Order: sequence, then C-alpha cells, then structure tokens
Amino acid sequence: MKKYILLLTLFLAACMPAVEQPQAVLPVFLATPTAFIDPASYPTAQVQLAAPNQTASGIDVRMESVSMDGKNLNANVCFTLPDTSDWGILSASITYAGTVMQEFGTTLASIQEPINGGAGLRCDTLTFIVPPDADLTNAIITIDSIGATPREDDYCSTYLPKIQQSLLERSVGITLDCVDVSGVLTMQITGFPPEMTQQQAEEIVYSPDFYTVKGPWNFPFSLSQ
Repeated sequence: MKKYILLLTLFLAACMPAVEQPQAVLPVFLATPTAFIDPASYPTAQVQLAAPNQTASGIDVRMESVSMDGKNLNANVCFTLPDTSDWGILSASITYAGTVMQEFGTTLASIQEPINGGAGLRCDTLTFIVPPDADLTNAIITIDSIGATPREDDYCSTYLPKIQQSLLERSVGITLDCVDVSGVLTMQITGFPPEMTQQQAEEIVYSPDFYTVKGPWNFPFSLSQ
C-alpha cells in the first residue's frame, strides 16, 4: 500500500505545471541628449563691397570678397609688399552692432615677390568667428597694420638706410653700419650716446615700428540674414 501511495505521489508531481523562475530585470539607461546646433542657423552668403580698394601709408589694400560660411566670416585680402621681407597682416578687427572683435586667423592664399623694382603682392584670407545672431547689416572690417619679419640679409640691403635716416631725423645719436662677419654682411650699432646702454640702443634700432606699416584700411559691408 505504501508503495502504491508513493508511486501516485510521484505521478501527480510529474503532471503539475512547472513553476516559472522570475526573470532578472536589467536597468534601462537612456542616452543623454547632446546639444545640436542647426547649421542652417548660421547664414551662408557672399557680399560685394562698395569700396574694395583702400590706400594708406603708400600701401594698396584690396578686399576681394567677404563671405559667410557657417560661423566663419571670411575676407579675401590682397596688399602690395613694401619690400622682400616676410610681410603679413599684423592687426585687424571687425565691428558690428557696437561690437569690436579683434581675434582673427589668416591663411596665405598667394604671394608674388617684388621683381625688378616692381611691387610684390600678397593675398590672405582673414577669418573671424562670429555668433549666428550677429547683426552684419552695417559692419566694417578694418586692417590696422601690416608687419614684417626681416630676414638676416634684409637689415643691410633694405632696412639700414631707413633706420639710420629715422634716427637722424629724431636726433637719437645712434649710428649703424654693415660689418663683414664670417663672410656675411651684418648690421651693427657702431655708436650711441654715453648715457645710453647697448641694450637700450638695440631696443631702439630693432623696434617693431621700423617693420610695421600702419593704416587703417576700412572696408564697410552689409550682410543681411
């Protein structure tokens, strides 16, 4: 009898439905939304300038075009080179709606070295980063100055006469000459007032003012959004 009851119990246990085990619930992590700036919020346009040619301090500057590409305002500029030194735009700004922005980048587009006494020409692309809501309907790009980085042989061939003449006109009392140093002509200070130190004389002679041409060259333009 006990054997019969045991068999019946095993039979009933086998016929009962299986108990489902609880499934592990994994947490769902939602991706954090990132800020999206619609490219269409930045204008893309090119404008013509009313006065693309400007002359100041004997330097002709032409602004070929001004265009808006995304957040970059690009201005293509060409200017005559005073001499064979490495000239570039030293200071520039854009003014719009009472805002003056002086930070800019430059990219060399082309350069023509002076030949047979003729003026050379350098073209650069100026880039200003402006906000999408910038009011450029009455804006001005100003090039304040261009500057040169003289090569070693430029001092004797180009700059010594200019520097010496300026020192004489200012009665500074510094004299210069080109001296052969190991087969290379090198500009040297040959005399200066007794109350002046060698360092002070060098600061005057190698002042950036001798290698800078100041404008300004102003280029008004209008870019409607």
